Amino acid sequence: MKVSILIPVYNEFGTFEQVLARVRNACRDSLPAGCGAEIIVIDDGSTDGSSLVIREHAQTGEIIAHHAAHAGKGAAIRAGIAIATGDAIVIQDGDLEYDPADYAALLAPIVDGSADVVYGSRFRNSTNVAGMAWTNRLANRILTLAANLLYNAQITDEATAYKAFRTPLLRGIPLECQRFEFCPEITAKLRRRGHRIREVAIRYNPRGIAEGKKIRARDGFEALWTLIRYRF
Repeated sequence: MKVSILIPVYNEFGTFEQVLARVRNACRDSLPAGCGAEIIVIDDGSTDGSSLVIREHAQTGEIIAHHAAHAGKGAAIRAGIAIATGDAIVIQDGDLEYDPADYAALLAPIVDGSADVVYGSRFRNSTNVAGMAWTNRLANRILTLAANLLYNAQITDEATAYKAFRTPLLRGIPLECQRFEFCPEITAKLRRRGHRIREVAIRYNPRGIAEGKKIRARDGFEALWTLIRYRF
């Protein structure tokens, strides 16, 4: 099985090379047996020097790079889905909050045929959330509760950035997201089509605004509205 690792990047100059190194190591050491990988980086119009670093790595053949004007994380993910050639797709943030060593756990249910979509849950390991800001934890709880009430999703972490899909399934869902509403939109549309979401525990290293975290309160409200909008 071939896995496409999609990395949407916007102004992650300080962390991108570390993330890429971790992803490369994980593709070598942490994929289920029999899996290969391609790394696709979608530069969402970065202005901090990230674009140059991405181009340099693309020239060496380490990654497939796609460059676009700044439109948002959701738009970048959609661009990556369009060019992925793998049998499965994993979403990887361009910062250091998520650990690519968890790819094995994330992909195992897809490889063994027991699931078509897997979410990596930060809340299945209580030590993960110790450093998470209470406002982010509260927002995550509200969004997860909404997903469970509106769609019977039966999940613990709706807003996790670690998600894995069989490529035909993901491509078969028409997405409209531009910014951070990818997570609620895909959750809503998966459940409306009757797809069960499998969860596995992952590690998490929370960062704050000072470290470059870009999601804001308006994105939380937009995520909640997205869940409601696609239900009714």
